Amino acid sequence: MSYPIPSKMWQRVSIATLLLLIPSAGIAILRQSATVAVPTNQTPPSSTSILPNHPDYQALQALVQQYSCVVPVQNFGTLPVTRTEFAAVLNACVNRSNELIATDPKIVTQADIKTLQRLQSEFAPELASLRSPIDELEAPNQNTRERTQAEANRKTQPLSTLIAPLPSISSGSSVDQLASRPVSPKFRDGGSVGRFAPQAQTDSKFNTENYNRIDDNPFHRVSNDPLSTFSIDVDTASYSNVRRFITQGELPPKDAVRIEEMINYFTYNYPQPKGDSGQSDRPFSVTTEVAAAPWNPQHKLVQVGLQGKRLESETLPPSNLVFLIDVSGSMDDPNKLPLVQQSLKLLVNKLRPEDRVSLVVYAGNAGLVLPATPGSQKSKILAAIDRLEAGGSTAGGQGIELAYKIAKQNFLKSGNNRVILATDGDFNVGVSSDADLTRLIEQKRDQGIFLTVLGFGTGNYKDGKMEQLADQGNGNYAYIDTLLEAKKVLVNDLRGTLFTIAKDVKIQVEFNPAKVQAYRLIGYENRLLQNQDFNDDKKDAGDIGAGHSVTALYEIIPTGTKSDVKLPEVDTLRYQRSGETAVNPGGNELMQVKLRYKLPQDSTSQLITQTIQDDDLRTDQIPSTNLRFAAAVATFGMLLRDSEYKGNANYDLVMNLATQGKGEDREGYRGEFIRLVEQSRGLIAKTGSRE
Repeated sequence: MSYPIPSKMWQRVSIATLLLLIPSAGIAILRQSATVAVPTNQTPPSSTSILPNHPDYQALQALVQQYSCVVPVQNFGTLPVTRTEFAAVLNACVNRSNELIATDPKIVTQADIKTLQRLQSEFAPELASLRSPIDELEAPNQNTRERTQAEANRKTQPLSTLIAPLPSISSGSSVDQLASRPVSPKFRDGGSVGRFAPQAQTDSKFNTENYNRIDDNPFHRVSNDPLSTFSIDVDTASYSNVRRFITQGELPPKDAVRIEEMINYFTYNYPQPKGDSGQSDRPFSVTTEVAAAPWNPQHKLVQVGLQGKRLESETLPPSNLVFLIDVSGSMDDPNKLPLVQQSLKLLVNKLRPEDRVSLVVYAGNAGLVLPATPGSQKSKILAAIDRLEAGGSTAGGQGIELAYKIAKQNFLKSGNNRVILATDGDFNVGVSSDADLTRLIEQKRDQGIFLTVLGFGTGNYKDGKMEQLADQGNGNYAYIDTLLEAKKVLVNDLRGTLFTIAKDVKIQVEFNPAKVQAYRLIGYENRLLQNQDFNDDKKDAGDIGAGHSVTALYEIIPTGTKSDVKLPEVDTLRYQRSGETAVNPGGNELMQVKLRYKLPQDSTSQLITQTIQDDDLRTDQIPSTNLRFAAAVATFGMLLRDSEYKGNANYDLVMNLATQGKGEDREGYRGEFIRLVEQSRGLIAKTGSRE
C-alpha cells in the first residue's frame, strides 16, 4: 500500500539526499544559504548594485577624477559596485576633500561639497558600517574624554565650508567584499583615473618578481675616506612600486625600497638656475642645507638639491619617439598591456605636429607596427595602439635592437630622440641576460638616442633588469601602477621624462676632518662611483630632465661627538701618518660639493664647485619644508628597510616631519604620502614587524 508524500516533504528529502551524495555541492549550498552580515537597513549586495551609468556613480567618479581620490575598490569606474563599496570610495573622497580644504578652502567647489554632503546622507548607514570596525579598534587607545571631545569637534564643524570628516578606511584593510572583487579582464576606454589598487598576488608559487639586493651605505671615517662620489638618480619607480605593495595590504620587500627614488619622486621648491656671474648656461641650480638629523639629534643631516631648468613649450625641440611595447603572453593582464595602451594615449594627446612617433612591438619576434608618423595624425597613432594584443614569448633583445634602428633612421639632429620601452621586464627569448642587454643598450646610447623605461604589472615583475636598462641607456625609469601615475609621468612631468637638459651628472663631496668625523650617504647604493670616475668623461652617470629636482642626503657625525653608531676601525698605518690634517684647513667649511655634467650634445664635462658652511652657531634655525619632507621620506624608507641606521625613527616621527613639510602640495602627492604612511603603520601593527 502506498502513501502519497507531500510535495514539500519530497523537496526536503531530495535536497537532503543531494547534500549527502555530493558533499561539495552541499557545502556550497549551505554557504550560500548562510546568513550574511548586512546592516538591517541594507539588502544583500546582489540586489543593491550601483551601475556605472547611475547618476550617483557618475557623480562620485567625477569627484575621484577631479580631486585624485585614492580608490580602495578595484575597477571602480568600469564595473557595478555594492553600496558598501560605493561608501568606501565616498569615504576616501571625503577625506581627500577635507585635506584639500584645509590647505585652501577654495580648492573644492561649493557644488562638489554639496554633492559629497548629499551622498553622505544617502549612504549614511553604509558609512556607519565601515566606521564601526575602526571605532572598535581605536576604542582601547582612546579614553572617554578624548572620544567626547572628538565627537564635539565633528559636530561643530561648519558644513558650509568643510565636509564633516569620517575615519579613514585603509584600502588594504577594508571590508572583505573589497578584497574579493573580481578583476575585469580588459580595461575599457573612458575609465576613471583614480588610483585602482592592483590585485594582490596571493599564490607565492607564481610570484617571480625580482629585485637586486641592496645593502645600506655604511658610515665612513673621514680620516680614512674623505671623498664620496656617486651618480645622480632621477628614477621614481621604487616609490610607486612600494605604494602598490602597501595599497594591496602588504609591506614591500626590503630590496624594493630604494630611498633615493622615493625621495626624488617628489618635487622640491629649489630655485631655478640664475643667469648672473656668467652662469646663464647652467642647466640646474645647486641648493644646500644643514640641520639636526631627526632620528639621531647628535648627528647632522645635509641636503644637496639640484633643480633642473624648466623649458617652455615653445622652446622644446621636436621629438622622435619610438614606442617599444612588450605584447608577449606575460602582458595579458589588465594592469599590463591594457594599462600600457591607456598610458600611451595620454602621451599621444600631448604630441605636436613637429613630433614623430613610431610603434615597435615584440613577443616571439619583433615587428614595426607603425612607421614614423607626425603628431598631427593622432587618430592614426591611437588606432595602432588600440590594435595591440598580447600573446607569445618575449624576445626583448630583438625588440630593443629594432627600436633603436627605427630611431636612428628617423634621427633628428637637433631634436629629442628617445625609445620608450613599456614592459614587465620578463624577457625570455633571444638576448635576455642582464649583462647582454646592458651591453646592447650601452652600444646604442652613444648614437644620441635616450631610453625611458616604463614598468607595468605584478607577479613576474623584473625590477632589477629594467633599472639596469634605464641606467645604462642614458634614461629614466618609472613604474606605472595606475592611470593616474601614467598621467604624472607622461603628462604632468612630460618635460622631465622626455627632455634631457644635462647628462652624466656626478657628485663628489669632500668632508673637512676638522668638522666631520664620519658620514653616510642615504640611498644611491647602486649609483656609487670610484673617486677617479668623477673626472673620467667616459664614465656614464645619471641624467637630469627639464624641470627635474634631485635630492641627496648625507648623515654626518660632527668631530668630537660621541655617537652610539659603531664606526669602522682601521689599524694604524706603518708608513703613513693617518688622521693628521692641516691646522684649520677649511675654516668653518663643513664640506665641499663638486658636480660634473655634460650638455646633451657635448662629450666634455663642465665643473661646478660649492662649499657648505658649518651652521653650529644657528641652533635655533628652523629647517625648510624641503628638508623636512625629504627627511620624512628618508625616515619612512629606513623603517621599511628596517635599516640598522634608523636610530630613534618611528612612524610618529615620519608623520610629524611629513605634515610640517607638506607645503603647498598642488598635485596632492605629499598628502598621498602621508596617507600611505598611515596605512603602513596599520600594516606594521597587524604584522608586528619592521619597527
